[in-house]
Amino acid sequence: MKKLVQACTAGVAVPFGLVICIALTAGGASAVTPALNVGGTGCVTPVAPGTITADGQSLTSEQINNAAIIYQVSGGLGLPPQAAVIAIATAMQESSLINRPDGDLDSVGLFQQRPSQGWGSPAQLVDPVYASKAFYAALAKVPGWEALSVAQAAQRVQGSAYPDAYAKWEDLAKRLVGTVSGGAANCAGTNGDGDGQTITNPVALPAGFSLPAGTPVQVVTAIQFGISKLGMPYQWGGTGDPSYDCSGLMMRAYEAAGLTIHRTTYEQVYDGTPIYSASQLKPGDLIFLAGSDGTPTNPGHVGMYLGSNLVLDAPRTGKNIQITSFTGGYWDNEAVAFRRIVPS
Repeated sequence: MKKLVQACTAGVAVPFGLVICIALTAGGASAVTPALNVGGTGCVTPVAPGTITADGQSLTSEQINNAAIIYQVSGGLGLPPQAAVIAIATAMQESSLINRPDGDLDSVGLFQQRPSQGWGSPAQLVDPVYASKAFYAALAKVPGWEALSVAQAAQRVQGSAYPDAYAKWEDLAKRLVGTVSGGAANCAGTNGDGDGQTITNPVALPAGFSLPAGTPVQVVTAIQFGISKLGMPYQWGGTGDPSYDCSGLMMRAYEAAGLTIHRTTYEQVYDGTPIYSASQLKPGDLIFLAGSDGTPTNPGHVGMYLGSNLVLDAPRTGKNIQITSFTGGYWDNEAVAFRRIVPS
C-alpha cells in the first residue's frame, strides 16, 4: 500500500453554492448479490485466492496480481476490456499467469515470448509491463481482432501449436478482468428478486450544503471534484470524462486533491486508515460494499461519504454518477469496510 505523505491543513465551512438535481428513478425492492459487469459481456462473479480454475488448480494472489498488471496496462493504452480478457486468457495458457524466467526453447515471462523471435530481450520480457505492452502491440496489428473470439485473437498473436487451448480460459479471464477493474454492478441473479437497481433512490444535493469547519482541504477538493461529475455516466473501466466506474471516480477525486490512491476497489480498501464504525464516518471517507464472497478483502463497490447522510458514487452500467442516502438499507446494510484517506 502506498502511504500518503501529504500534510493536512484545516479549512473553514465550505458552502458549495450549487444544487445539482438528479431525476428520481424507481429502485429495486430488495438487495441482490454484487457482481461485476465486464464491458458488454454481462455479469460475472469475482475471483479470489483459492478460486478453482479450469485445470482444477487454486488461483493464487500472485496470479491475480499479474492479471491486474495486464489489465492496468490495457487501460493505460486506452484499449477496451476485451483486450485484457484476451491477454489474460493467453497468459493463463502460456504461463499459468506466473512470470516464469524460462520455458520451452527460449520462451520467458507471462506470455512465454521468445527473444529469438523479436519480442525483446530476456530481461525485458520478464518485466510484466513490457511483456503486456508487447502483447497488446501485436494484438493491435491483427485486423478486426475485436470481432474475433478470444481463442482466435490469442492464436493470431501467439502462433501456438495448440490454437484451441486458449478457449478454456475465457471465462476465468473475464472474471479476473471484472475483479481487478473494480467495475461493480448490482446484478439481478437467481438468489435475489431485485432488478439491479440500488436500494436508495438518487437525491439532490441539499440547498446550502456545506462541509464542517476543519474539514481538510484535500477532502474539500476531492468532494468538489466528485460533485462536479454528477450526472456523468457510469462506464466499466472509466477513469475520466466523460465516464467513470466506481473506483475510477474515487481515484480521480483524490488525484485532484494531490493524493494518490489505488485504482481498484480491492486495492483501495487498504488505502488510508480503517474506520471501524459508521458512526465515525466523516466527509471524504470511502465506503466499501461486499463482493461475492461477502468479505471486506474483496469489495465489489465503493462510494464516498459526503456528510449529512449522503454518499456519492458511480453505481453501475446504465446509471449516472449520483448522490444517495447512506441509511435506507443499501449502504448501511451492505457496507463491509470504511477507509479514511486524509487523516483528521
